[in-house]
Amino acid sequence: MPEPTLSERAREIRCVVFDIDGVITDCKLYLGPDGSEWKAVNVRDGLGIKLLLQAGIEVAVISGRPSAAMQQRFEYLGVRYIWLNVERKVPAFESLLQTLGLEDRQMAVMGDDVPDLPLMRRAGLALTVADAHPKALAAAHWASRLNGGNGAVREAADMILKAQGKDEAGEGAHS
Repeated sequence: MPEPTLSERAREIRCVVFDIDGVITDCKLYLGPDGSEWKAVNVRDGLGIKLLLQAGIEVAVISGRPSAAMQQRFEYLGVRYIWLNVERKVPAFESLLQTLGLEDRQMAVMGDDVPDLPLMRRAGLALTVADAHPKALAAAHWASRLNGGNGAVREAADMILKAQGKDEAGEGAHS
């Protein structure tokens, strides 16, 4: 049986899992003298997340770093499945599969570096950003034209929604 096309893979997706650093952010941490950390996000990526949710596609975040600000951001966007400060991502992914009653082929994972590879290799649709580590680029079925933190999440959301014929949704949504 031939490998599924990108469109065939995207049509199966019922949940998209995102890494944060390097995918939703540009991989930079701004460190304050008091030990605080700051990250920048792209509001278009936030709208992409909201459009996925409005189209009935679940969104999850699995990240190796803690961040109260990112927790708040995802809650504001309506993301219900958030794992932060996770050293091993596979158990979180398996918990998500069980909770949602989905199979690997119904999952998309957008990662950018070596810690994301186990999930990307399992997912029905492995996504990455233009400036990803070469190993993530090699594992991906699709790579954005844009770098992480610069609209790549929105680009991925648009691709999935178009494949599912749901790309006209979202008027009036705010990110």
